[in-house]
Amino acid sequence: MAVLSEIIYIDILAFTVSIFAVIVALFKWWFSYWERQGVYTPKPTIPFGNAKDIFSQKVCIGVAIKNAYDEIKSKGKKLGGLYVFGKPIFIPVDLDLVRSMLIKDFIYFTNHVNALNDETDSLTGHLFNLKGERWKNIRTRLTPTFTSGKMKMMFPTLLDCSDSLIVLVDKYIEENQPIDIKDVIARFTTDIIGSCAFGIECNSLKNPNSEFIKYGKKIFKSSVWLGLTRFATLFFPNLLIYFKIRAFSKDIFDFFKNVVTETINYREEHNVIKKDFMHMLIQLKNNVRITEDSVGALKDINSSNNEPSLTLNELTAQVFIFFVAGFETSSTTATFCLFELARNPQLQEQAREEVNTVLEKYDRRLTYDGVMELTYMEKCINESLRKYPPFPFHSRECTKTYKVPGTNLVLHKGASVFIPVMGIQNDAEYYPDPDKFDPERFSEENKAKRHSAAWTPFGDGPRACIGLRFGMMQTKVGLATLLKHFRFTLHSKTELPLCLEPKGFIISAQKGVWLKAERI
Repeated sequence: MAVLSEIIYIDILAFTVSIFAVIVALFKWWFSYWERQGVYTPKPTIPFGNAKDIFSQKVCIGVAIKNAYDEIKSKGKKLGGLYVFGKPIFIPVDLDLVRSMLIKDFIYFTNHVNALNDETDSLTGHLFNLKGERWKNIRTRLTPTFTSGKMKMMFPTLLDCSDSLIVLVDKYIEENQPIDIKDVIARFTTDIIGSCAFGIECNSLKNPNSEFIKYGKKIFKSSVWLGLTRFATLFFPNLLIYFKIRAFSKDIFDFFKNVVTETINYREEHNVIKKDFMHMLIQLKNNVRITEDSVGALKDINSSNNEPSLTLNELTAQVFIFFVAGFETSSTTATFCLFELARNPQLQEQAREEVNTVLEKYDRRLTYDGVMELTYMEKCINESLRKYPPFPFHSRECTKTYKVPGTNLVLHKGASVFIPVMGIQNDAEYYPDPDKFDPERFSEENKAKRHSAAWTPFGDGPRACIGLRFGMMQTKVGLATLLKHFRFTLHSKTELPLCLEPKGFIISAQKGVWLKAERI
């Protein structure tokens, strides 16, 4: 009996060792993919590939991709690869190749790789995630929402929200409290988006516990489970679809759907017409196209080409992404900009002088035309976007076989491409002394000398951010309002050097940015 037991144990051990050997052999085969293609890749480790620190949430994905870019570039390579477990990721390094993939050869890279799971998780059916003809149709029909005429019509709403911004900062000064500037700006952008997207006064600046702030923070809340879910959303989207896992919890969907439903019902029942984002979406729901006339006014035209109308769930998803983009990316950009201006008081004074000069021209009032003249402030914002791009990489899915120009490498349909935005924008070849905050990098003269693909925080080509101008406008209004009334310095609660939150997709300071404000 003892002999029999010993034989069984030996068999189990042999079987286990065999399975382990097969698994190791499989990973080694997977991890030789780029080598077989003649593509350099940082050395992978079993089983994570190059994603151990991402998966363990030690660093954010953007930083990990930047590190890979730095290594590939240091080897003198124009392109490289990564592995996430056994999944190969293509990394373009050469800027001509980056530009080709985003613009010239866009037809081969029309989709983002994110999971589109709108049967289980309706909120994923937004413009950023949509693919193919669905994306093209919605993008075309939403474009008139973000023209210069539409921006001008939304501008008074931004000004209304800026009054409460001043009151809130004054309160911090009166109470001698440090300012969590990300929280303050996020409440400001929430009020703007609430008004422009929903026609609702969120009052987030007055009430830090408003429902919109609550759910805005919940969307970006960091946790191990959410981090792993978002990891799968990007690298293994089919897993979420197959197992019907939500990227966003049902209560988030219910909140946005209820707000959208109530807003639509009220407007249609009372014939309320507001020239805002919600009006545009309601018209799409009713299969009506909106265009902009020669003077920038918007008008409705009945659609005559049988375009599909927008369902309520699809409409909710578009409102959701408009809210998310406005809430998080603009507040992130303004936060890092104020952080750098607080560290560089001479640059802060230069930005403030420009604000005051422009205000004098317009009777001390902030106007749309005046905001457009804040060119130095725009340089400061652009330099912030260079150092701290909210989206530190762009993902693209190869939609049909693509031969990489100047090589024998072929990317097959379904291949994933990550464009290392943070790596490129912090590369000393394009931006000498990249850690230095220098707005003059974005003078017309310096921009003309630089490759166009060296700065793409909003993407480029047909899938560039549709709300770029709106985001820039609300960021300018927020910064101009603050710099007009206050002088900012770093508070001791701000930990230097800044560490980036390792669990996020959109970059943020892990311990926050804390400022002191002084009335001027």
